[in-house]
Amino acid sequence: MNGSWSWWGAVGVLLQMVVVVVAAPYLVGLMRQVRARLEGRVGGGVGQPWRDLRKLLRKEAISPEGSSLVFVAAPAVALSASLVVVAVAPFIVTGSPLDAVADLYAVVSLMLLGSVAFALAGLDTGSAFGGMGSSRTMMVAALAEPTLLLTGFALAVRVGSSNLGQLVDRSQQAPGEVFSPAVLLAAAALAIVVVAEAGRLPVDNPTTHLELTMIHEATILEYAGRDLAVVELASSIRLTILLGLWVNLFLPWGIPGAATPVALALGALVFLLKVGLAAAALSAAEVFMAKWRLFRVPELLAGSFLFGVLAVSTSFFLA
Repeated sequence: MNGSWSWWGAVGVLLQMVVVVVAAPYLVGLMRQVRARLEGRVGGGVGQPWRDLRKLLRKEAISPEGSSLVFVAAPAVALSASLVVVAVAPFIVTGSPLDAVADLYAVVSLMLLGSVAFALAGLDTGSAFGGMGSSRTMMVAALAEPTLLLTGFALAVRVGSSNLGQLVDRSQQAPGEVFSPAVLLAAAALAIVVVAEAGRLPVDNPTTHLELTMIHEATILEYAGRDLAVVELASSIRLTILLGLWVNLFLPWGIPGAATPVALALGALVFLLKVGLAAAALSAAEVFMAKWRLFRVPELLAGSFLFGVLAVSTSFFLA
């Protein structure tokens, strides 16, 4: 892996950001369309989220009475944190000038920053729904973050580093390790966490506005206009990041190590294909799921934590 400065490396970072930002709403549209087709509906089309964002950007942003700067700044904080992750993570190419700061634990912290920002915004509104959603959001984060740390540690043991680029390179150099017990357990643990952090079924239902089942939607219920557009864009980028990290850590094939024009084009196509297939599979699975009761969510996340513990133990025993 070559993380030194180069012009093509800088182009790779910019291309990665453009690809993820542009593709993120389409990814949400793809998931909605897959679910609609499987449920016998026509659906709004893959490009509907972008049309919704364009409509929202034309509307005035309105803040609830009594809210402070916390409510106004939360969408920008969440979007900025997601964009930083997009810039440093090895989605399209591992040989990036920013590889030195692409640490798994730093990425987890930045993802948590977005959750905390929306939780504080929900509390800042002073509404009952906002407070309820904030408490539920932090409950899910408190249960999911330890699993993320354990999973990262299990993957870092075999490499000796928590750098994302090095983790992906190691998987490409030793493809047999992807099917080792430790990596498979880590993949199962991280898959559950991705579902929880992305607010998908059975943890949360992103299509509902029923107050008794809302988690993420309750924290952003008061947003409107341009602010809501930023919130929706940040949420779609977050979903793309989570799916992208999973497929690149456990299905790393097709990610070039050097930033060249051909490699960047190939890396972008492979990334979009893998993330699109993962999103379609997740959406198809949701058709056959119902949202779990809130008090059963800790059981699911406790199971992911157990997978993480087993992954760490197995990585040491079989090292």
